[in-house]
Amino acid sequence: MAKPPSIMGAVLGVVLLLAGGPPTASAQDSVTREQADTLIREIRELRRAIESLRAPRAGAERPPDEKVRVDLTGVNVLGRADAPVTLVEFTDLECPYCRAFHVGTFERLKRDYIDTGKVRFISRDFPLDFHPNARPAAVAVRCAGEQGKFWEMRHVVTLNATGLGPTLYDRLAGELGLDAGRFTACLTADRHRAEIDRDIAAATKAGVTGTPSFVLGATTPGPAVEGLRIVGAQPFPVFEARIKALLGER
Repeated sequence: MAKPPSIMGAVLGVVLLLAGGPPTASAQDSVTREQADTLIREIRELRRAIESLRAPRAGAERPPDEKVRVDLTGVNVLGRADAPVTLVEFTDLECPYCRAFHVGTFERLKRDYIDTGKVRFISRDFPLDFHPNARPAAVAVRCAGEQGKFWEMRHVVTLNATGLGPTLYDRLAGELGLDAGRFTACLTADRHRAEIDRDIAAATKAGVTGTPSFVLGATTPGPAVEGLRIVGAQPFPVFEARIKALLGER
């Protein structure tokens, strides 16, 4: 009777097969190419399952909104700085639900409330530990911001959540007319790490555990906003109802 492949042998075989090198005899006995492909598929499915559990989903039942306070020191603002309502987004640039929010809800929010001077929008980074490309993407966006293209880069990077990496950033830098040398030097220096860590700390203090999450409140003097925490890529009417309430509209 054949022995089942050992776990260590299977893992070793997968690694060798992925690396393209010739497997050892013991690895050949432990795992076949078909078994390796099966293991890879299962790993990918497991990662998707974990992601779906940890990231708030559009249309999912929302937890009750909770009032929280968020520090806004040194943030980038889209819209009028003195707009009566402030919407803070905590996002992971590799998160598919964050992309879904920007493809649908955000476009209407921008058209109806940000561009009309009623809402100022602030986007902050909360890269999740199982998205290895999220933090480098956040750095790339901030490097573009050094040349006045923060929002342009952030928008396109968000829409390309499944294709993040140096090739994308270099292409976008060219399309946005950035100085390539300055942009590359910024990426290499990684000098925006402290800013991203500050965003993470602010999110954690506000009780954020997944992305996208938001804080929506009335704009007040000073570098902070107190408002309701909204969890998940919620549809436009959810945000609109709360914005109208803050504006005193019906």
